[in-house]
Amino acid sequence: MKMEGEERMEYIQEIRSKIGTRPLIIVGSTVLVHDEQERVLFQLRSDTEEWGLPGGAMEPGESLEETAGRELWEETGLQASEFTLLGTLSGEEFYFQYPNGDEVYNVIAVFRADQTKGKLSVSNAESEALRFFSIDALPSPLDERAKLVLEAVNT
Repeated sequence: MKMEGEERMEYIQEIRSKIGTRPLIIVGSTVLVHDEQERVLFQLRSDTEEWGLPGGAMEPGESLEETAGRELWEETGLQASEFTLLGTLSGEEFYFQYPNGDEVYNVIAVFRADQTKGKLSVSNAESEALRFFSIDALPSPLDERAKLVLEAVNT
């Protein structure tokens, strides 16, 4: 049984009501989207005001690839015909504390989106802007997790 976005938030809020802001291990997917000039798509996150990569937490019953597809659609308005798994990242360096105090250790499956289609659009409150950047001219301020992902997959 897959949960919709609102149900997913209720699921996480229920867990948070029991443990407070203590660290959770969160599994999710991050998606690398390249344009014709091989630039990478970034989103300006509304919660941290930093540029990050599209992606997010897995919903109960969802595969990592399904998470990548859903997050890509929700955060960018794009769909991919195929996803290529580039690696899975975890460890102490993927600790993150949200502005509200919630703490997480991320386990991130990194996918490359192949043959994307759709109209690039900011469609939810998680993003303020979407823009492609060259690896040689990354945006600032850059989310530390995005930097680690790019270094790990040698984009």
